[in-house]
Amino acid sequence: MPFPMSLALLTLVALAIDQSPVEPSQRGDWIRTPSGLSYKVLVPGAGDVAAAGHSVTIHEITSLPDGTVVYDSRARNTPVTFTLGANQVITGVDEGVTGMRVGERRRLEVPPSLSRRTSYPPNTPKDATLCIEVELLGIRKTGGLR
Repeated sequence: MPFPMSLALLTLVALAIDQSPVEPSQRGDWIRTPSGLSYKVLVPGAGDVAAAGHSVTIHEITSLPDGTVVYDSRARNTPVTFTLGANQVITGVDEGVTGMRVGERRRLEVPPSLSRRTSYPPNTPKDATLCIEVELLGIRKTGGLR
């Protein structure tokens, strides 16, 4: 087999392997979970790990893929507190925050299937992917915020 043909064949095989559904699949520094959520750790944390049932406090900046910011808790100086796994936030945020360490920052790409929203954030198409940067500020297990 001539060299250019074998190189083309190897390229096709590599592309097929790269697109195969390995879950969770990792592509570069982005991780894709079986549900379709993609996330990237921007800043590692060093504190406790968030798990279902914990009350967590986060800052979040939600934007559309074109960069339009639709919500920014930092700009409003209003951190968001919710219980993980209690359906108090969209599924993509519940899943994306689970496993984070206090102090960690992640960028989430939440497909419409994981946002189950009707009109929030305002003026956001229901079929839009949401880009959400989250920072885990604290966890309350049974006692105070850590």
